[in-house]
Amino acid sequence: MALLKWDPFKDLITIQERMNRLFDDTISKVKPAGEKFGGGWSPPVDVYETEEHIILKAELPGIDKKDIEVEINDNMLVLKGERRFEKSVHEENYHRMERSYGSFHRIFTLPYVVDKNDTKAKYNNGVLEITLHKTKEQKPKHIKVEAK
Repeated sequence: MALLKWDPFKDLITIQERMNRLFDDTISKVKPAGEKFGGGWSPPVDVYETEEHIILKAELPGIDKKDIEVEINDNMLVLKGERRFEKSVHEENYHRMERSYGSFHRIFTLPYVVDKNDTKAKYNNGVLEITLHKTKEQKPKHIKVEAK
């Protein structure tokens, strides 16, 4: 019989993950259904930039592309949509239900001014990729201060 080395930090991480899930579940049940800046769940999103683009990748498995909306207003990107519950299986027949259903609404402040007309969105294998083209940075306007 092999001896296993006990790692107390592994147990602490497991407890922390369970507590995080408990708080997340509790908070999601307390939120009002018609909340303006949120929904029943929130998809994980990566945002990064290259020399000329800002790229946003959101995990949206099981969502039809017609249920996804992307808007750009000023320097804000709004991502919203809905994952619909499958009506073919009744809720009482589930043994475990871990996936979240319902609407989501995420707002991202963009670090640069982007060209709204040169924005592309692709949806492949449950991942939405939005590519935003940065505009050339505007030179600051110097204002001469006059004394009286």
